[in-house]
Amino acid sequence: MTPGTGTDGRFDHLRGALREVPALGWSFLYFFSLLTGYYVLRPVRDAMAASSNVEDVFAPSLVAWFQGHGIELQAFTLQVLFTTTFVVMLVLQPVYGALVSHYPRRVFLPVVYLFFMACLVCFYFAFQADLPGRGAVFFVWTAVFNLFAVAVFWSYMGDIYDNLQARRLYGFIGAGGTVGGLTGPVLTKLLVVEVGVANMMLVSVGFLAICLLCITRLAPAARAADQRRGGRSGDDAMGGSVVEGLRLIWRDPLLRAMAVVMFFGVGVGTLLYNEQREIAMRVAQDTFRTAFYSNIDLWINLLVLVIQVFITRPLLTRFGVAPALLLPALAILGGFAVLAASPLPLMVAIVQIATRAGEFSLAKPARETIYTRVDRESRYKAKAAIETAVYRGGDVSFAWLHKGLAVFGSNVVFGAGVLVAAGMTFGAWRLVREQAKLPPDKTAPDPH
Repeated sequence: MTPGTGTDGRFDHLRGALREVPALGWSFLYFFSLLTGYYVLRPVRDAMAASSNVEDVFAPSLVAWFQGHGIELQAFTLQVLFTTTFVVMLVLQPVYGALVSHYPRRVFLPVVYLFFMACLVCFYFAFQADLPGRGAVFFVWTAVFNLFAVAVFWSYMGDIYDNLQARRLYGFIGAGGTVGGLTGPVLTKLLVVEVGVANMMLVSVGFLAICLLCITRLAPAARAADQRRGGRSGDDAMGGSVVEGLRLIWRDPLLRAMAVVMFFGVGVGTLLYNEQREIAMRVAQDTFRTAFYSNIDLWINLLVLVIQVFITRPLLTRFGVAPALLLPALAILGGFAVLAASPLPLMVAIVQIATRAGEFSLAKPARETIYTRVDRESRYKAKAAIETAVYRGGDVSFAWLHKGLAVFGSNVVFGAGVLVAAGMTFGAWRLVREQAKLPPDKTAPDPH
């Protein structure tokens, strides 16, 4: 193979980027550790939600209360979980806004991760003691952890890298998360039967501790980027209202388009997740359900890794964000059209893998490069609102929609999914148009 082309050229570029931007290595390790810590927990969360014993999920008193009102809680497990998660997100949004407004970056970033680590230690004892209702609390907490921790990560990356660097490097940084996404399910699959669910909490704590180290080591790069931009230092408190993120979304067409993509993108994922859960509920034991979800995550992350290493960077650097946003949306639209005609379990799994792979490998990095071109309040406050409140608003809306449509069969569910996917595609098209109106990057041109 000719040097500088094909696979050799791709890894030559990575080695050059590591020499040019030392922060890239710490960013890779940060995202790897974060998603390893999360994916260790995700199969546990999904297995709990799919448990055939409702008292593994909800407290017996809650189950009895619903039964006393003529409602079998088992039939509404996901709807109750998603609704509770949405309410918790709404409560936490102003708390996060206050933290970001009143404290500098060097304070609120570690505080977020230390809080999640403390929660995991509490869950360790809860699972050790087999506390009733632990499944619901853990499901809600894991959803909050995933969205807030990942949103904070990408906001921090937007402080460190400019737009041109983001187009070149976010694929590699995303690959760090993908490797973590591969490592986490493998660790869970190998360890959970031997050491039990409770000890997986402590495994995740260890990976979050590595995230804290990376945050500290990346701080000089973030300060240097602040100086290049000439704006307010990230070591100063941001100020502003604790609900400024929601106001920014309302006023800014670009952020509104981001919210539309997020809302309908969550919709297609929720419809697929509900069908996948129906398959998993046929498996009796928690450990085997956990292994089932681990296998799904493993295949998704393998596909994502291949795309991130070989496709994401050249696509973003040569053609910009448009194809990375539109191609996954169109693929999802086609996948739901196929499912509406033939909703076979194997096809549901294939579309699930393709949907999440396209999101993580192309659409997500493309959206994150756009955030490097907006101000810090949009990057931290509006972005967090979109990726928590809007995200979980989509979850709860489409979870209940699925419940209403499911009585008519899978064909109707996926037929409605075609319309949801069309809404996502429209949002992606609007986002492409709005980001083209942003001013050029103010930082120095990228030498490569």
